[in-house]
Parts: sequence; structure tokens; C-alpha cells
Amino acid sequence: MKKYESEIEDQMRLFYQSLSEKDRRRYAGIEAARLGHGGVTYVAGVLGCDANTIRRGEVDIAQLPFDEADGRVRKKGGTSVLSC
Repeated sequence: MKKYESEIEDQMRLFYQSLSEKDRRRYAGIEAARLGHGGVTYVAGVLGCDANTIRRGEVDIAQLPFDEADGRVRKKGGTSVLSC
């Protein structure tokens, strides 16, 4: 697996931090899938997130366009509801 240059990793971290929780999972999932074998571990290290978060993002992406939390940051029962 080819790794990104440190400049790109820095940009990825900045972008990741600007996203909502749901979008962070999805972004990490897309990046990991794009890299292929070893991508989950690598992206988790770059972004400082758990590998299970990335796997959840991959599941979220696979379920699109269905999104039970469409237009919301958290699912029903969560403590924070924001619309974009």
C-alpha cells in the first residue's frame, strides 16, 4: 500500500477535524477503501481514530442513499441535533 506524503496527511487531519461525527466516519471509510489492504490501519493512524470507526463509516457508505439520520448529526435519541 502506498502511503501519502506528510503534507497530504496534515491536510487530511485538518479536513477530518472540520467534519461532523457522521461525515468523519464516512470520509475515513472512503479513504481506507481507496487504499485497499492495510488502509483501515493506516488511515486510523493518520486521523487518530479507531479502526472500528472506519469500519462503521464503510457500513454507512454501503447503505447510501438510505440514511436514517438524514439532515441530522445524531440518530434519534442522541443528545445533539443539528441541521446543515
